[in-house]
Amino acid sequence: MTAHRMLWIGCGRHAEQMLLPQLMRHDVELVGVCDLDASAAARIGRRYGVAHVATDHRELLALPGIDVVGMAAGPVAHRDLPIAALERGCHVFMEKPCGASAADAQAIASTAAAAGRTVGGGFMKRFSTANRIAYNIVKSPEFGPVAGFFGVYMTAPTYFAGSVDYRNFYLHHCVHYMDLVRYFVAPVEQVTVFRHEPAPGKLLLHVHFGFANGAIGTVVLGTLQSRGTPMERLQSVTLADGVDTLAWKPNFTAAANEDFKGYNALFGAFFAQFDGQVTDLPTIDDGVLAMRVLEAVIAGSESPGVAIRVAAKSAAAGV
Repeated sequence: MTAHRMLWIGCGRHAEQMLLPQLMRHDVELVGVCDLDASAAARIGRRYGVAHVATDHRELLALPGIDVVGMAAGPVAHRDLPIAALERGCHVFMEKPCGASAADAQAIASTAAAAGRTVGGGFMKRFSTANRIAYNIVKSPEFGPVAGFFGVYMTAPTYFAGSVDYRNFYLHHCVHYMDLVRYFVAPVEQVTVFRHEPAPGKLLLHVHFGFANGAIGTVVLGTLQSRGTPMERLQSVTLADGVDTLAWKPNFTAAANEDFKGYNALFGAFFAQFDGQVTDLPTIDDGVLAMRVLEAVIAGSESPGVAIRVAAKSAAAGV
């Protein structure tokens, strides 16, 4: 199998430190990179020996023989950039969020379906080592039906400095768990949000989920906690009796390249998916569903204590 000829759009800190190092562990030829910041694009180009460096993605999409485009360019750009790549005939990997709205995500999904191409979304938490172990346990016949889910996913006020409207907090942070709860339990039918904001930029949400299979769940989200402390946990509950608690802790002294965050395994599933293998890659269809749940959570945060139904479709997309 020959290496996939790939373009990358968006060379900011997240792509530089998290995504590209894991991407380049796979069999890809990085043909071109692009960023509005010419110096950022040039830095990545030098690091990976890329032949084509640009500030305009259209210049790269005109290159011959490209079959994959990856991107981490922000919510607004994440609508038009994947559509342009799909119309060029390429498969797409896009970091979350899948646009700035559910309608954006649906527009991408419709284009992907028409083009017959795969769009993989950056919901790497499905693939982080601890979550993967938990998922295998939860989905085993011995575990039984999931009755409840509890999660905590916090971050610090400084992480979203200057965004007191919390839009970035919702789109870049909370959206992860909008995919993860459905992955572990079932489709989400409604949410109820309880909100506490002790000061501007410091927000605490308790989000209660009602799932299609009758299970219930709560996820605590907020901007109140230092990123130097443990900020994330999840717990799934069954009705089994006499079962010991199962837990996993990383062995930092092991001579193994464990994929704690899950980016490497996510890229592995992405390339395997459009090479013909069956995987549980989070696709743009998953992105649509996650964005619909997120929009219900945002609406719920504006009407605390009121049950909000998750939209069955994106009205703006007309589907």
